[in-house]
Amino acid sequence: MNQLTIVAKLIEKAAVRYTPAGIPIANGVLLHSSQQKEAGLSRLVEVELAALAAGEQSKVVSDLPLDVEFCFSGFLARKNRNSKSLVFHITEVGTHLLD
Repeated sequence: MNQLTIVAKLIEKAAVRYTPAGIPIANGVLLHSSQQKEAGLSRLVEVELAALAAGEQSKVVSDLPLDVEFCFSGFLARKNRNSKSLVFHITEVGTHLLD
């Protein structure tokens, strides 16, 4: 199963573009930062992820404010057929309330 849910901030976003088929695409970069336990030790994890949202989700993502945490769900795929780089395809955006 290829499913990812992550709490992150949108730190960069580009103008919405359109595929030749007319599908809107919103590209951006997400920043995740958290404390995780590994081998009994606390570890700071910071990750930047290239991300995109297609169709109706492109409007949702393009309207998000920068530097505010949201819960993003989606899947990982290659940037293109010949690339080894991954892009997070956002299929859902939810709110994240800090404790």
